[in-house]
Amino acid sequence: MNRQKVLVTGAGGFIGSFLCRKLSENGYAIRALAFPGEDVRHIAAIGAEIVTGDLTRPDTIRGIADSIDTVFHLAGRVTDWGPEKVFHAAIVEATDNLIRECAGKVSRLVYISSFCACGMGRHLKGVKEDDPAYKTGIPYGDAKLEAEEIVKDYHRRQSLIYTIIRPSNVIGPGSIWVKDVAERLKRSAVPLIDHGRYSASLVYVENLVDGILLASTRDVAKNRTYFFRDDYDVTWARYLTDLGKIVGKRPLFSVPFRLAWIAAGISERLYAPFNVRPPATRAAVAVLGRDLDVDTTRAKTELGWKTRVPYEEAIKVIGEWVVENTKGKS
Repeated sequence: MNRQKVLVTGAGGFIGSFLCRKLSENGYAIRALAFPGEDVRHIAAIGAEIVTGDLTRPDTIRGIADSIDTVFHLAGRVTDWGPEKVFHAAIVEATDNLIRECAGKVSRLVYISSFCACGMGRHLKGVKEDDPAYKTGIPYGDAKLEAEEIVKDYHRRQSLIYTIIRPSNVIGPGSIWVKDVAERLKRSAVPLIDHGRYSASLVYVENLVDGILLASTRDVAKNRTYFFRDDYDVTWARYLTDLGKIVGKRPLFSVPFRLAWIAAGISERLYAPFNVRPPATRAAVAVLGRDLDVDTTRAKTELGWKTRVPYEEAIKVIGEWVVENTKGKS
């Protein structure tokens, strides 16, 4: 019996690692694209075929889609700071190069985008997948939206079948919303924006992977876009407090959104010439200080997706990971 063969870009990353494990458990044959020098021993250990290449250099990815059925494209720059050109290369150019290599070879491309593609810095509560999306001058969100447009353009011109996944804030062991925030809490402080009153709009990585697999196999999901956000009743105040308890710290103060937004913009401009992370970014403020509870009705009704791992279980697993991986750090 021939197993379906899939290509996973960004396989060694946070979501990619969980996805590869789930694919392996479900009997898929996995080809994992790793960046040269990247440690992907944990992916090789589950039987994946490891190939190396740089999506920004087309000559290094020749043939990666040969004999592949479905491509899961997760590779990209996932952070809240950096020059626009770096985001453009890692997200937009990389996606275009990958699709050029895949066109006419694969049955479906599953692109892992973000709800940030809808436009960062504004409330997204109730927004549906087909509502207008906007560029807002924040490189990460703008690049994700442009990459989505490239995917759709290839569908129109070359009949590429796609599914676009827009996760909300993904948490789990190793997530930037766990590792980076926990380290920041231990080192200094993570302020609440507008008292942390808005929903944290979280999706646990295992619940997200459930949705990715559903979307990759359903006919109804062909050429469709899906939001994935868990039905957790968790504000930023609660999430940061829960994470803070794990490291023995807590949020100490609140900053009004408008003030935080202005300060972050100034901070970015001051630190940009030195290519170092500023103390505040508009991307972080946009996520922490706006209501981003996008509408997930489509994923629930068309795919039958639902939250499998509850928040309490997720935060327990996260806590165990944080304790194990921050020993001796301060």
